[in-house]
Amino acid sequence: MSFNALQAKTWRFNCIGDTDVLTLETLPVALPAAGEVLIQMKTIGLNRADVMFRRGTYIQKAVFPSRLGYEGAGIVLAIGEGVRQFSPGDAVSILPTDNLAKYGTYADKLLIPETFLVHKPDSLSWEEASSIWMQYLTAWGGVIHAGGVSKGKTILITAASSSVGLAAIQIAEAAGAKVIASTQTIEKKQRLLDLGVKNVIASEDEPDLYEALVSRLGGEHLDVAFDAVGGPHIEQIAKAMSVGGTMVMHGALSPEITPFPLKVALRKSLTMRGFLFLEVLHDPVLREQARRFILSSIGAGYLRPVIDCCFDFEDMHDAQRYLESNQQIGKIVVTLNT
Repeated sequence: MSFNALQAKTWRFNCIGDTDVLTLETLPVALPAAGEVLIQMKTIGLNRADVMFRRGTYIQKAVFPSRLGYEGAGIVLAIGEGVRQFSPGDAVSILPTDNLAKYGTYADKLLIPETFLVHKPDSLSWEEASSIWMQYLTAWGGVIHAGGVSKGKTILITAASSSVGLAAIQIAEAAGAKVIASTQTIEKKQRLLDLGVKNVIASEDEPDLYEALVSRLGGEHLDVAFDAVGGPHIEQIAKAMSVGGTMVMHGALSPEITPFPLKVALRKSLTMRGFLFLEVLHDPVLREQARRFILSSIGAGYLRPVIDCCFDFEDMHDAQRYLESNQQIGKIVVTLNT
């Protein structure tokens, strides 16, 4: 194979906007520099953050022309000088980076620093291998690191049908916690019940979240809330918290203003804190703790990504529209015929 002649099909965008701003381009592929690895992509995992980044509402901002995509899995084609952990032919999963515009995974070949690669677990399919790190790093960081969840504690997980929500449920249950999950629709509630989640609230038929929580808590209170929604229901969650409880907010899916429940927070000595996966990614100690926990839990069978559906690489626009529809339970994966 002549690497000098390699090209990569890459989805990029040149302005903020809807799905249609994404265009499929053919770009030259450089040889790996020191510390870099060239990957032949097999699968790409989609995330809500991808949509927010494309729309200009995410914490990271695009630098045009911009790439897109946090996750993926593939085969090592070539390595740069100094790379010791990987060799050509290795199967790898990609950790989310802090530079979407440069290292976005929506491509059939990708140059990326070796620090953002992990050997693919043998027990996982290619689709599952591209669906691990964004959801489980976020869930581990929010539930275990920030939330302090342990055996016997009770946790509320909102947006529970999302990939991060499902990951948080698995991690909390693995830690021995009691889980209450909330979602929007009765249909999603049933699908969560079918997946084995025992306590599920659907806002469609139980719009008063506080009353729904009270009916399930049996006179007790929440120790931890892991919330991706924000908005007015923060006040209802706060009312259901125990004294000294912790509310971890990792998203803002609600378009409404999020009020601060000051009096309840004071009365109950609540800890309320924001969390993003970057907190784990940028801390070498936390990242290694998370990596070990996730890989060992996958090996033991406690964690398993839930895949909603797959799209072909050329059908990225359809995949993005489905992602934006919010109909999925778990992960949407794009597959490549490579």
